[in-house]
Amino acid sequence: MPAAIAFSSRIRPLRIRPLFAALCLGAAVIAGPAPASARGPEGIADVAEKVIDAVVNISTTQTVDAKGSGESKGGAAPQLPPGSPFEEFFEDFFKNRRGEKGGGPRKTNSLGSGFIIDPAGVVVTNNHVIADSDEINVILNDGTKIKAELVGVDKKTDLAVLKFKPPAGKTLTAVKFGDSDKLRLGEWVIAIGNPFSLGGTVTAGIVSARNRDINSGPYDSYIQTDAAINRGNSGGPLFNLAGEVIGVNTLIISPSGGSIGIGFAVPSKTVVPVVDQLRQFGELRRGWLGVRIQQVTDEIAESLSIKPARGALVAGVDDKGPAKPAGIEPGDVVVKFDGKDIKEPKDLSRIVADTAVGKTVDVVLIRKGKEETKQVTLGRLDDDAKPQPASAKSQPEPEKPVTQKVLGLDLAALSKDLRGRYKIKDSVKGVLVTGVDDGSDAAEKRLSAGDVIVEVAQESVGSAADIKKRIDQLKKDGKKSVLLLVANGSGELRFVALSLQ
Repeated sequence: MPAAIAFSSRIRPLRIRPLFAALCLGAAVIAGPAPASARGPEGIADVAEKVIDAVVNISTTQTVDAKGSGESKGGAAPQLPPGSPFEEFFEDFFKNRRGEKGGGPRKTNSLGSGFIIDPAGVVVTNNHVIADSDEINVILNDGTKIKAELVGVDKKTDLAVLKFKPPAGKTLTAVKFGDSDKLRLGEWVIAIGNPFSLGGTVTAGIVSARNRDINSGPYDSYIQTDAAINRGNSGGPLFNLAGEVIGVNTLIISPSGGSIGIGFAVPSKTVVPVVDQLRQFGELRRGWLGVRIQQVTDEIAESLSIKPARGALVAGVDDKGPAKPAGIEPGDVVVKFDGKDIKEPKDLSRIVADTAVGKTVDVVLIRKGKEETKQVTLGRLDDDAKPQPASAKSQPEPEKPVTQKVLGLDLAALSKDLRGRYKIKDSVKGVLVTGVDDGSDAAEKRLSAGDVIVEVAQESVGSAADIKKRIDQLKKDGKKSVLLLVANGSGELRFVALSLQ
């Protein structure tokens, strides 16, 4: 079987033709050893030798109900990382075994990575590595396997802290965190972990990007690297050349399951406060401002006379949150929080979450073109709280009581009948949208029948005539867009900027 490997007749061959071809091409083109720059800096070997014993494998066991599944006849296969050379073998073996009766609970295993931050036996890893586990074991670099206990997890940053008792007479190697804020694009980094269940593996690459937001969670600010990170590397450390942990390897983007040079690590700036709180409290105690925020687009910035576009636009204020008694209102744009600049909504979310509960801070905001400062005493975020879904909108009747058409919107005064038809709470005040022209800017901005326009250019409106009057005045003033405050049926607010062109 040329250019292929087969472990047994039960295993599909692993094709290596592309790799083989690349090696042959390299041999034909490159004469002599590769230049030093292609191999990376000389310090990589020294760093790896220094920290390798602090990197551990994480082995977990879960109980699953295999009843009715293909596993019920053959037991449960261990959950090896996708792409492992043994994955297909175990899949075929367990799915095709015969002779066992019944289903019921089965034991499954999974593997990941972690690293020791305290010689007393404290380990950091990813939450998804140990989630729903019945038993967690730490496997040291020398092969010693020790049962570990869970100290605490934070699902929003996908981090977990474990604790195990070091073997008698053995001194553990621990690593320290570095400052991820000091990382530079192109700086060399080293990833160590347990890819494809192979054990301690060292790869190197550069920092491809910082503060990367991939919409995986509310506090996204990943380090992107081209150091090879594969399935099983999850929870492992990303080192700088000083041997400091500057990230926790967490995610990869890959259509094949293997590394294509796009990996992501949670930066140490995020990891350190989370780990400290998990060790101290066993849980996260995040600051809470009590506002809903959205992006300040160029159109919104123009409507609010903010140049350049920046900050976090307050779309709603929680009646029971700390922001309300401090005087923060919908329409305010937060540009600085506790002395830190806010360039976009994610900045505010992260900074508020990292601020101590009960701390009184200055919040600098822009209101109607003028800068103001408010003092807020932060509350505690309830991470278990789930947002209430907006009420489903009923289908409107064919006849729409249109009183005015403005900017592609059919508008009507709110009546008892219309409130019932569109399921709009009595507390919601404004002008009802009963229809939206296809192809209009309003349709592009996702306004729809059942929305209620509460304010136009930060002034309350009660009728379609009010809206028409405000729009006409803004056009006379030479404005290019208008800012609308829009509520859904349940009263949840958002800002929408529509073009006046």
